[in-house]
Amino acid sequence: MRLGWKLHGDGARIAPGEVVAPDERLSWPRTIGIGLQHVVAMFGATFLVPVLTGFDPATTLFFSALGTIAFLLITGNKLPSYLGSSFAFIAPITAATASGGQAVALGGILATGVLLALVGVVVHVAGARWIQIVMPPVVTGVIVALIGLNLAPVAWGACGEDGACTGFQAAPLTATVTLASIILIQVLFRGLVGRLAILLGVVIGYVFASLRGEVDLAAVNKAAWVGLPHFTAPAFDPGVLGLFLPVVLVLVAENVGHVKSVAAMTGRDYDHLTGRALLADGLATTLAGVGGGSGTTTYAENIGVMAASRVYSTAAYWVAAVGALVLSLSPKFGALINSVPQGVLGGVTTMLYGMIGILGARIWVQARVDFSDPVNLTTAAVPLIIGIANFTWAAGDLQFGGIALGTAAALVIYHVMRVVGRWRGTVQG
Repeated sequence: MRLGWKLHGDGARIAPGEVVAPDERLSWPRTIGIGLQHVVAMFGATFLVPVLTGFDPATTLFFSALGTIAFLLITGNKLPSYLGSSFAFIAPITAATASGGQAVALGGILATGVLLALVGVVVHVAGARWIQIVMPPVVTGVIVALIGLNLAPVAWGACGEDGACTGFQAAPLTATVTLASIILIQVLFRGLVGRLAILLGVVIGYVFASLRGEVDLAAVNKAAWVGLPHFTAPAFDPGVLGLFLPVVLVLVAENVGHVKSVAAMTGRDYDHLTGRALLADGLATTLAGVGGGSGTTTYAENIGVMAASRVYSTAAYWVAAVGALVLSLSPKFGALINSVPQGVLGGVTTMLYGMIGILGARIWVQARVDFSDPVNLTTAAVPLIIGIANFTWAAGDLQFGGIALGTAAALVIYHVMRVVGRWRGTVQG
């Protein structure tokens, strides 16, 4: 592995049709500037997960930075990527925390990371072809879709006996302003501003909530400017592990998609790094589970920055990782993130969870999944209802919710129907 980078051209300009390759860089001032853009790009989504799940944002950011550094090292400094908080963990973390506390949720994150790392080892040895066979686009799409749609009730929220509400119900006007801001920013602006619609919408909603007296800054005033984040040790409850198993499949799909996207944009073959990418993300997620951070994944937001800038230099990601690490060492910064009120969260999650659901549909569209085929239609239809309605099933100490059962249903229905259909000659492929 080499940590040095050769200068691209004169270090200042990128000729038409060219890109700055992962082993190249622009001048350091320009590289630092692009690295800070990556911090901004990942920030909105990365801090939302701990805020929504009750985790410490500073701790999550700390392990996100360490995970990115580990990813760069394990992939030989050849694959540009930032590892931020994965939305796929929101539902299992929420359910596990409600039943056993944050430590139990961390145990589930740790177990997910270990399993993903093992998948990475298998892929590195045996190749990635078997992933496409086990998880074709119709299955991958439905898993991603049901994770987002399963979270819909969380966006609306609930009210307790004391009258305190969560989600959209906590402050409908603030939630509406936040949601409307996100929607309008996406069509009013292009480039980086448009891609940061969620982050900017949260900022606008936060300012609006402050004017209405909905923001409590007491914890921010008490917090120190510099200090280590709060670490929490994991605990293990076999009863909640079933909630986290489907997340492994989503992380596999996201990482494979990331490797292929970077390969397509740089014109290089990175298939041989797929196993390393999965292993690195697994180890980063395991590390986060050990100390109190949320599970990680490669970030599409940062792919967008690379596509816009045509800079794929891993040097920019080292800058981003160091920048995130510095921010995580400020307790005051973490307290400020935690002060985002429920009304703002209700507005942003209405958009966010719906977008996760639609990402599943986008996988179907991009892969041209044929829903006139009864196998594909049934594989999508049944699991979606299981996930949206949140079917549950207990097997001894294990508790399986809608996401786990929907994922299992997608895999079983697809492969059983294919086998039976080929035996009877009623389906092809």
